Amino acid sequence: MSANVKEATDGNFEADILGSDKPVLVDFWAEWCGPCRMIAPSVEQVATDYAGKANIYKMNVDENMNVPQRFGIRGIPTLILFKNGQEQERIVGAVSREAIAKVVEKYV
Repeated sequence: MSANVKEATDGNFEADILGSDKPVLVDFWAEWCGPCRMIAPSVEQVATDYAGKANIYKMNVDENMNVPQRFGIRGIPTLILFKNGQEQERIVGAVSREAIAKVVEKYV
């Protein structure tokens, strides 16, 4: 992970994501997921582009079971944008960097 992408876990989710004063994009992914690996560079670029304005996290669904279950993650990659502790938007599947940036831009 790059310097601008942080790791989300079941343990830090409440404080770091739901408690954040900035918009937070969480990329739910897994090591074995081809589409997840395809969008990883786009997620990292968006994290760089919005550094200081939004926080970007990645959560490995194989290592963290509670949060993905809580938010009904059925397929990966799934990206969820949270603001003020609430889910605002959800993207499912491999999408372009522009599509990811467009969602983040709405909430910064």
